[in-house]
Amino acid sequence: MTDRPQDRRPRAAFYCMSSGIYFLGAVGMINSLRLVGHDEPIFLLDCGLTPRQQRLLRPHVTLVPGPRDLPPYVLKTIAPRRHPAEVRILIDSDIIVTRPLVDLIAEASQGRVIAARNDTDRFVPEWGELLGLGELRRQPYVSSGLVVLGQPAGDEVLDLMDDMRERVDPDLTFRSRNDPGYAFLYLEQDVLNAILASRARRDELMPLPHRMVPNPPFGGLRVLDQATLRCAYDDGTEPYALHHYGTKPWLEPTRDGPYSHLLRRLLARPDVTMRIREEELPPRLGSGARAWLDRKRVDASETFYWHVREPLATLLRARGR
Repeated sequence: MTDRPQDRRPRAAFYCMSSGIYFLGAVGMINSLRLVGHDEPIFLLDCGLTPRQQRLLRPHVTLVPGPRDLPPYVLKTIAPRRHPAEVRILIDSDIIVTRPLVDLIAEASQGRVIAARNDTDRFVPEWGELLGLGELRRQPYVSSGLVVLGQPAGDEVLDLMDDMRERVDPDLTFRSRNDPGYAFLYLEQDVLNAILASRARRDELMPLPHRMVPNPPFGGLRVLDQATLRCAYDDGTEPYALHHYGTKPWLEPTRDGPYSHLLRRLLARPDVTMRIREEELPPRLGSGARAWLDRKRVDASETFYWHVREPLATLLRARGR
């Protein structure tokens, strides 16, 4: 049985994954897509949602049953291969879309693959030999959090990622032993970049600047309008999305930056597609004086980390080379 049915493909569709603990992030991401105007189909791979979570999601997405005994990094290809579209947008559940992606979808429909540069550069020449891809060219290292796949490259990229997922040893990656010498330290993101560096032509890859899909601490970015989700840098540039890579605001205390501001708005305001009752939210994502004080306490700790501790550690690492 093939993962790819032969029925007619929609022009574009979004693909994401969620387990029970990532549910609030997925709700925020889906609500952001609908709020900025995207009405394309959304296919969500169910990696352990509760029955109540499934009931809330089912009217708004197509739930795709996923295996419960495999790590998430090997599951990213399942939904887009089972339910293909002409343009497939892979999107992580910890992303908030802050402006329409229509121009990216139009570019991808011309046969391009679009992703944002990662905030760190990375290239491992051995990827080609280890994955049987041959020689690789040096090119920008992109994030796997938001990937827009046009045709025909999209089919090949997803097929190769699916074929190669078992070649990654999860025990050596950053999620486990974090072996810095391991070729696939960053799991499917390294595999994706190896495929793009060997199979996609140079003119097929469109790497966006990192600031168009930034990670924490979202330096220089401010929310312009919570109602519409618009954000901008001081020079007026508006990113496509915010990616809260690493810690998750709905799971643990994090700095109350642009992502957290918008997530609170996306979970509880009455104008969203799926509304979560405030009593179901972690206290720090709620309203009132207690929640505000909790966010300020975390902000002080996070400010020290990002502006003192981490820059100092980076400087010391650089001097130790």
